[in-house]
Amino acid sequence: MHSIVAALVLTLGVTAFPGAGSVADYQLGGAYRPSDEVDVVVRDRTDRPEPGTYSVCYVNAFQTQPGSLRWWRKKHPELLLRDGRGRLVRDADWPDEVFLDFSTKRKRVALARVVNRWITSCDRRGFQAVEPDNLDAWTRSGGLLTKRQTVGYAKRLTRHAHRRGLAIAQKNTAELLGRRVGFDFAVVEQCQQYRECDAFVKRYGSRVIEVEYRRSAFRAACRARAGQHPIQLRDLDVVPRGSRGYVFEHC
Repeated sequence: MHSIVAALVLTLGVTAFPGAGSVADYQLGGAYRPSDEVDVVVRDRTDRPEPGTYSVCYVNAFQTQPGSLRWWRKKHPELLLRDGRGRLVRDADWPDEVFLDFSTKRKRVALARVVNRWITSCDRRGFQAVEPDNLDAWTRSGGLLTKRQTVGYAKRLTRHAHRRGLAIAQKNTAELLGRRVGFDFAVVEQCQQYRECDAFVKRYGSRVIEVEYRRSAFRAACRARAGQHPIQLRDLDVVPRGSRGYVFEHC
């Protein structure tokens, strides 16, 4: 496992993403020791960074994390998105996740205060970067959230990450590639499958972590872009090594 200690430092003072030639391991389902060739590891904010790697801290910044709804109800019920009838608005694809409400400036400030504490914790734990997930939540909110609101909220997160010396990733959401939000690199799922990879590469160059979940898409991605940026095949549940269904390949 080669060290990232000597990685370039961006003018913003954050550690630059390694880019071309690096190998990334997307470990959201639980931390495990990566293979020796891996030098970029993405883990949940509740896990520790992997020593000797460029470690990215995953934060569910736009929706509740599974199992956390009770905490949100108790601590910040006003930051849970509700429809016109007062019902919680859930992600149809992930019904145990409720959308967070950043529809007004006051709520964006309050929500960023919560999430930025998590980002601060990522820094203190030794991560070099942060990945705020569900950036595209507005597209699934039934019109209750907007792109403009998303950008306004996301800018509060990017500014704070940079103040803490962390790089910050754009997660998917090709619709925001033309907006200046302050992201330093991208974490992109299934861009081969959805034909979005070229757009992200045009914007971020080699600073892209590509995660494919279908073997056919992974093989096509490797034929097209192997060596240009980290490309990996993972199982959809991103379970730890040794678990049933575990898949990890890279090119």
